Amino acid sequence: MSDHASEAASGRPGAPGTPPETGEAEPSRSGVPAQGSGSGEGPGPAEGPGSAQGSGSAQGPAQSSVPARREGMPGNDDPSGEAGPFGSTEPSGATGASVEAGSDGPGGAHDGRTGPDVSTAPAHRKAPPPPAASRQRRAQQQPPPGLLTRLRPPGPPPITAATLCSALAAGLLSALLLGDGLGLNLLFVAVAAALAAYFAARAVGRRLRPWTAVWAVGWLALLAVPALRDAGWPSFLALVSALALGSLALHGSRGWPGVLFGSWGLCASVSRGVRWGWRGVRDRADDSRGRVRTAARTTGVAVVLLVVFGALFASADPAFADLLSGLTPDLSIGDSPWRAVLFVLGLFGALAAAHTAAAPVRWDGLTVRPGPARKRAEWAVPLIVLDLLFALFVGFQLVVLLGGYDKVLEETGLTRSAYARQGFWQLLWATVLTLVVIALARRWAPRGGRHDRTLVRSVLGVLCVLTLVVVASALRRMDLYVEAFGLTRLRISVAAVELWLGVVLVLILVAGVFGARLLPRAVAVSAAACVLAFGLVSPDGLIAEQNVHRYQERKAIDIDYLRELSADAVPALDTLPEPLRSCALERIQRNLATSDAPWYATSWGEARARDVLAANPAEPHGTECYSLGRSVDEQADERGIHEEGGYPREDHGSEAPSASY
Repeated sequence: MSDHASEAASGRPGAPGTPPETGEAEPSRSGVPAQGSGSGEGPGPAEGPGSAQGSGSAQGPAQSSVPARREGMPGNDDPSGEAGPFGSTEPSGATGASVEAGSDGPGGAHDGRTGPDVSTAPAHRKAPPPPAASRQRRAQQQPPPGLLTRLRPPGPPPITAATLCSALAAGLLSALLLGDGLGLNLLFVAVAAALAAYFAARAVGRRLRPWTAVWAVGWLALLAVPALRDAGWPSFLALVSALALGSLALHGSRGWPGVLFGSWGLCASVSRGVRWGWRGVRDRADDSRGRVRTAARTTGVAVVLLVVFGALFASADPAFADLLSGLTPDLSIGDSPWRAVLFVLGLFGALAAAHTAAAPVRWDGLTVRPGPARKRAEWAVPLIVLDLLFALFVGFQLVVLLGGYDKVLEETGLTRSAYARQGFWQLLWATVLTLVVIALARRWAPRGGRHDRTLVRSVLGVLCVLTLVVVASALRRMDLYVEAFGLTRLRISVAAVELWLGVVLVLILVAGVFGARLLPRAVAVSAAACVLAFGLVSPDGLIAEQNVHRYQERKAIDIDYLRELSADAVPALDTLPEPLRSCALERIQRNLATSDAPWYATSWGEARARDVLAANPAEPHGTECYSLGRSVDEQADERGIHEEGGYPREDHGSEAPSASY
């Protein structure tokens, strides 16, 4: 047994920190005596060195009632020895002897030293570090906020009842109406979603701005295209453009980052909008359970009354039954999953729009720094060389545009259509690449002063003007191509894209003179206007009209291709003579006969086609259409009016007619 242990066992006063034999605890450092149990005799000295004597009952190892020394514990600022804000005194249920000075157990001094300056608390009883240090370490360990977190304002206030009701109405209208097709029903759903966004914006104090009104008007106009045209491809373009304009209206973007990212930024608010709406529903359900039950009972009674009396009136009058069947959506169990998906899409979309209106992401906070400014010669020489090349090509194209086709075709050995087909796609890509060159040149342009600005405007302005001539040449080549082979969906689409690129070049020229502050929004408006005009002119109707006009000029006509058009082409195809008229309209008439879409899912083009075919139905001709097509081709060949035959077999460049019907 060590000397310290012997002194502790014998109770000699030479052992510092040894409790008296009476069982009282050593007085604390502050002079306040600690309370001990003092009941009975403690256990004998431990067999190991450095063991401390504890106080307790006479029955073996008892529960310690002597609090541990606390003067050495970090964070213990309480002089009375009681628990600090992060620590606690020894629990009464802890078994074993109290740890005193001289113990080499966990947390004790391993060299046997004792005294008030030596910490005697075990490791598991040490208080945690101060709160300021903990928060500082947690802040250093946290990852930096994401991009959306930096650009998004603080969360919106709780969702209002009007916003919730509007979003729910959008979901219900989507489930009830959109499953039958697209038409006026799309506008009904859009109005409900717009009301949800309006109520959410009003709740946070957002006001209607002029550009927001511009985006909103364009959004509604694009959504009207499916209600006017039966063709699916211009309707799809209109829907995508409407989604972009609606997102811009909610975000209020101005610069290039805002216009580019804000056009699809509505998708980034879907999850936040759903959580926002769910919190609003949960809070209202907890606060107004009685009102919810009352509203549910009222709605249930109203639905029962409508169903009972509506069924009675419908069975009493067949005309009223037809009216009800046309007004109410056709619901069946088979399409229930699809309608559930439509309900979720409508509800989530309305909530995303409302959340974006209440807390839009500020995409304009993204800054695109200009590139390093180049010296004048380094920047200007490559662009001047490009301008000279464009000028040489444009000069040659002006000769061709003014009537020099015959000489060019004689020297190259190409026909008009082959010459047009070879050049259009190259000129289209040349226009796109020119826009890229202008953007990059503007990024690295010299920025030394007024002379540098004049140089930049002059070089890029000349390039834009020459590119406009390239655009005109490309459109002229497409016109020749269509004149030889007829108009198709692909040809009218790429011509529309080339025309829009010319509009963008004009806007760049205007921005170079008056400033580029409005250029991003002007480009977005021009794109939306082109898509709207493309849908309003009825591409399928224009294609049918142009091909019918070619036939009237004794040129070949592709009946097989025209039969694939939508109902928008019926008025133009109705002017064909029989049996070509019936051959072109037979398939469209059969599709309309099998369609039972209600009034809200029927476009104006489809309704007009039904009226035309009801007045003069197409007659089935079977294989006669194919034999008639061949005879028409032979007649056209005999008259020699085809320069190189009909389409779509023009890729061979043959002079023999090869139109298919």
